[in-house]
Amino acid sequence: MCPSGFHLSHTGVEVSKTIRPTRPRETTSPHPGATAGSGTTQWTTSSAQPPPKPAQRRDAFFDNAKYLAIVLVAMGHACEPLRGDSQAAAAIYITVYAFHMPAFIVISGYFSRSFDASPARLRRLVTGVAVPYVVFEVAYSLFKRWADDDPGHPISLLDPWYLTWFLAALFIWRLTTPLWKVVRWPLPLALAIAVLASVSPDIGDDLDLQRVLQFLPFFVLGLCLKPEHFRLVRRPEVRLLAVPVFAGALAFAYWAAPRMNAAWFYRRDSAQELAAPGWTGAVMTLALFGCSMILIACFFAWVPGRTLWFTALGAGTLYGYLLHGFLAKGSRFWHWYDHDWIHQPLGEIGVTLIAATVITLLCTPPVQRIFRFAMEPKMEWAFRGNPAESRRLK
Repeated sequence: MCPSGFHLSHTGVEVSKTIRPTRPRETTSPHPGATAGSGTTQWTTSSAQPPPKPAQRRDAFFDNAKYLAIVLVAMGHACEPLRGDSQAAAAIYITVYAFHMPAFIVISGYFSRSFDASPARLRRLVTGVAVPYVVFEVAYSLFKRWADDDPGHPISLLDPWYLTWFLAALFIWRLTTPLWKVVRWPLPLALAIAVLASVSPDIGDDLDLQRVLQFLPFFVLGLCLKPEHFRLVRRPEVRLLAVPVFAGALAFAYWAAPRMNAAWFYRRDSAQELAAPGWTGAVMTLALFGCSMILIACFFAWVPGRTLWFTALGAGTLYGYLLHGFLAKGSRFWHWYDHDWIHQPLGEIGVTLIAATVITLLCTPPVQRIFRFAMEPKMEWAFRGNPAESRRLK
């Protein structure tokens, strides 16, 4: 495909040549792109423009990482009702929750580095984040009214229900990206904000601000990362080191499971709301950030960098994330976990595998095509100006 004004031939750029007789003039101004002939002729050559740059290919590593992270999210939601059955299940649950959502947020921050609040990127932010937030917040609320027999459940765009908190958070985080680009110490500042949020019970539930602020350091970290940082953790020695680190994390989680409130990993409450002294909020925020960073590095170390059968599914992780919430909540509303066989070891394994399979299917291109009207609407009618640049940023 060539820009208008020139054609590509088998040798590169086709040059048009026009011969026309002219009278010698005492003074002439050279035509841009033309060379004067000898005597009575003048040759006019069209200027050759460089061919368009090829489209940038998606990095298989990040698509793989997004897919694997979202599978862990679904498996964590499926295992939540089962963690009371055994201490081992609770340990796995705590370990996964320590890094799966932080890893997803780090990737979101990394791919938000180019956000500059330009009109085209603001349009993409509205159509790709704000509109899905409104659509799924309403859809989830209506679903709860019907599935949970709760006709009085309110529809509130200020109080995200279940999974929509991430869209609200991503909208706020991305809007603040230009600020994090100009401050001198972005990550320490984000950590300080998270610490203050963890000891501030009066923040309230509007837009799930506790989560927005307490998960903020992971988004800012993603903004600060460069490609060489990901190459560093993917070195063979780091991959080998990740094995004993994860084993140690599981052993510690096994010890901590009956002694620790798992709500710390949700980051939706202050320390006081978790019936803990205020100062523990600061300690737990910093400690959990450190633990999460170690496990995130181990996770990235194990993510394959080559194209695999699930690589293409990384482009549809937000579809899987939002759509699987209906089944995750429906399983509670419809008492699917009341069957005794589910609480046996084989049942727990089966539920985990079913969750992984379901979210994999929800990330596939056919599902994306069906729900694109809600997840990635074009909405050209809603914006002024030419939306071509906005489409180019997709």
